Amino acid sequence: MTTAETQATSPLFRMEGVSKRYGGVRALDNAKLDVEAGHIHAILGENGAGKSTLIKIMAGVVAADEGRMLLDGHDITFRSPAAASAAGIACVFQELSLIPDLSVADNIAIANPPRRFGLIDRRAQRAIAEEALARAGAEDIHPRAAVKDLPLSRRQMVEIAKALASKPRILILDEATSALTAGDVAKVFAVLKRLRSEGLALLYISHRMHEIAELADTCTVFRNGRNVASFRAGTRSNSEVVEMMIGREYSNVFPPKPQRAAIAKPPRLECRNLGWGDRLRDISLSVAEGEVVGLGGLDGQGQRDLLLALFGVLRGTTGSVLIDGAPMTIASPAVARTSRSAMALIPEDRKTEGLMLPMTVRENLSFAALDHVSRGGIIDRTAEEQLIDEMVRLLVIKTAGLDIPVGALSGGNQQKVVIAKWLMRKPRIVLLNDPTRGIDVGTKQEMYQLLRRLADAGAAILFYSTDYDELIGCCDRVLVLYDGRIVRELEGRDITEHALIASALNVDDGDREGTAA
Repeated sequence: MTTAETQATSPLFRMEGVSKRYGGVRALDNAKLDVEAGHIHAILGENGAGKSTLIKIMAGVVAADEGRMLLDGHDITFRSPAAASAAGIACVFQELSLIPDLSVADNIAIANPPRRFGLIDRRAQRAIAEEALARAGAEDIHPRAAVKDLPLSRRQMVEIAKALASKPRILILDEATSALTAGDVAKVFAVLKRLRSEGLALLYISHRMHEIAELADTCTVFRNGRNVASFRAGTRSNSEVVEMMIGREYSNVFPPKPQRAAIAKPPRLECRNLGWGDRLRDISLSVAEGEVVGLGGLDGQGQRDLLLALFGVLRGTTGSVLIDGAPMTIASPAVARTSRSAMALIPEDRKTEGLMLPMTVRENLSFAALDHVSRGGIIDRTAEEQLIDEMVRLLVIKTAGLDIPVGALSGGNQQKVVIAKWLMRKPRIVLLNDPTRGIDVGTKQEMYQLLRRLADAGAAILFYSTDYDELIGCCDRVLVLYDGRIVRELEGRDITEHALIASALNVDDGDREGTAA
């Protein structure tokens, strides 16, 4: 076979026998991967399966201990992310790399800004940003806007544009749609399909199976740092794929819900005519002890604002909040955390709002509950250790030790730490802001079980999710928001995907009896 024929049949990029250890933990074990030009290759696996280590090695962030990489059939190593970028590999990580205080254009061109007379050429920089934003389907984002002023979903679009600005040959997307609105997801899908038709190789990591079904040409499953299988997309059922990922039979994803009569109790949390500017409009709701109430609707319709308002984060709210039937002025998160309110808020962005990444697992776990394990200002270390051990067992937090930085944990285990630190306060009201975003299917299943156990133990839970399956499977009732208002309440068999989507769009869903089947 000639050299030309070999190159024609060889993948654009190949990894062979790649292994990586972190201390005594083997993150990758003899991994292999073929990436073809003009294909979308999905990488599947639980958090901690080795996916992040794999793409960090490809992107030059970390070096492999063993194995080889080939680009265009030639051995290659990357000593830095800049070297990988120069070779045509660009990454869109789940953790954004943007600098909040800089403009969109500054961030997009930050690695190699255009210069004129030794200074940054602002006009050329803006032109680069506009071209990249257009290529990412985000023309509506102004290049001069400060990144810190953009919502999380728009920042993610800037991150994608930043990667495309380098004109890569291989584009790696790690949970790149997890923070996006439904409209942005549709735009990104169109962009990725166009890039595939242009001959780019795309490596796509997602825990959303419907995304894989729509986009992927090829799938590779990793478990415990090893390749489990590679196959053409569509040749395995979702259940088969999930069982490969978690190494066990995948059944009973959602725990059974109690009968409605079992949770017909007085409201633990109630709000009446709650408002906040034009973002929240006349919101009235109640959540009973032992009840899981979902918040549905398209992203950005006030769900996050509602949770922040209830937790005392927002200023200038109107209306009233009642705890166990008694009016309560929640002027700050400190008030929300008091024994009378006993609220916990699981935030949307665990890395910036829920954790102190350089600090240890132990410190992150105990931080929110120090007043519960202190006497006279002195921490009772025995009580602290008992409570931490209880939480690690309860949530099955996988860690090499309590004294390692929490940033070293997988995304799923980081989210468990966020939840655990609030559970240490024994909350009676739990507010959850899209808590399973970017979490693997096995960890999601554990969290669904935990939510129901908390409700069964008497907690009132208000649960916002962008995943319709979660709202259907977890919630006793779902309140659908549109333009800052509750436009519909769904209960029992009426909680269907059809009803949720129709309500989210604020349109009549036709035969409601037929959609409840």
